[in-house]
Amino acid sequence: MAADWLGSLVSINCGPTLGVYQGEVSSVDQCSQTISLRQPFHNGVKCPVPEVTFSAIDIKELKILDISNGNARNNFSASTKVNSNPVAVPKGDPRSLDKVNSPQHCSKSYGDRHLDIPGQPKGFRRRHNSWSSSSRGANQATPKKNGVKNGGSQRQQRDDECFGDAIDDGLDTDFDFEGNLALFDKAAVFSEIDTSERRNGARSRGTPQEQPPSRYRHDENILEAKPIVYRQITVPQPGAKEYCTDSGLVVPSISYELHKRLLSAAERYGLSLERRLEMTGVCASQMALTLLGGPNRFTPKNLHQRPTVALLCGPHVQGAQGISCGRHLANHEVEVILFLPNFVKMLDSVTSELTLFNKTGGKQVSSIKDLPNTPVDLIINCLDCHENTFLMDQPWYRAAADWANKNRAPVLSIDPPVVGQGQAVEAKWSLSLCLPLPLAEGAGRVYLCDIGIPRQVFQELGIKYLSPFGCKFVIPLHSP
Repeated sequence: MAADWLGSLVSINCGPTLGVYQGEVSSVDQCSQTISLRQPFHNGVKCPVPEVTFSAIDIKELKILDISNGNARNNFSASTKVNSNPVAVPKGDPRSLDKVNSPQHCSKSYGDRHLDIPGQPKGFRRRHNSWSSSSRGANQATPKKNGVKNGGSQRQQRDDECFGDAIDDGLDTDFDFEGNLALFDKAAVFSEIDTSERRNGARSRGTPQEQPPSRYRHDENILEAKPIVYRQITVPQPGAKEYCTDSGLVVPSISYELHKRLLSAAERYGLSLERRLEMTGVCASQMALTLLGGPNRFTPKNLHQRPTVALLCGPHVQGAQGISCGRHLANHEVEVILFLPNFVKMLDSVTSELTLFNKTGGKQVSSIKDLPNTPVDLIINCLDCHENTFLMDQPWYRAAADWANKNRAPVLSIDPPVVGQGQAVEAKWSLSLCLPLPLAEGAGRVYLCDIGIPRQVFQELGIKYLSPFGCKFVIPLHSP
């Protein structure tokens, strides 16, 4: 009976490692349990050898593509897409080579699409593609069929292969919507639903407690949560102003005396001036980089359009904060021009920050004449001081303030003074530290930065504090 296999087209699945082979059966040896294929194809690509032999141990699945001796070779070579039904053979079954050739397991003809499978109803119809396009090689194109162009029989055959049945002519008739709608008794159906719900206790209009539950919109929270307390920061000596964050949290301002006590308490616990200067410089430079364009401007492709920042500093702590900001900006490929007047003696913090800044390649000038005449991208103002207000009478201060007001560039002030101390430079943005001071109207839009003061330091001074920063270190503040 093994001779009946000769000339048949089969597909042998040898697992994911060896792949799938198709070809014409040339010999079957029942003793050694081997089968040989002539003109084999491996995963859709023709093998370089004329014949391949398989052992029953290596065969995972065997599918009969066609049992015919006459046109088997031509059909297989002309098209890699075979339309007959495959028959699966279990792995390692020694009787598989004898039993699969029985007539009831094989398709009757090459184009037959109906197969009666044991255990299934006679009317069961199976559509398949035993050799799909995914099994072809990467360079294998879809074969073309030979035949008369626009031939009716071939087109019908393609339709049958694709859809499994001839096109139903009854689809051309219009659907009778009105007639089918008349078959639906809406009143009776809803009456039955209402009766069923009333019987089950799901709906009752008799008592108020059985009213249907309230409905929620898609943007409403149906989970009950604790009410949000928007005043999470309270101070013993509130300032003259109050601000609020984007989420509505109230941030009160504090007096300059309470601000000094807060910094002194933080310094006792290890938050030294140098650490505060570094934190302020990082936050201020991050804000400045965002104002200069952020990721849209600071890319490797825009090195030829490096922004220019003019940094105006005085010989005090606020000036040291500005120099620290300028150092970080210069490290981010920003052209920084630092104005700092010459003094015989400066603060140690200013000297140390200036030494680091000079290692970045930034430019330092001591005269207003050396500042650029053309508008720069941003001016950072650190001229003002909280205590030494006499600096406003110095010639260098007035000249620097006049230059900033005439340059037409936006101004960012770092740690500006409180209301009443004067502010010669009109700012568009102002950056306050830890808690805001009551700033004047000329301070522009107020921002707040976190310089790392722990919560217990606030509590030591009688300040109830819960951080308003969330996931950020710089947040905007709004006037209520």
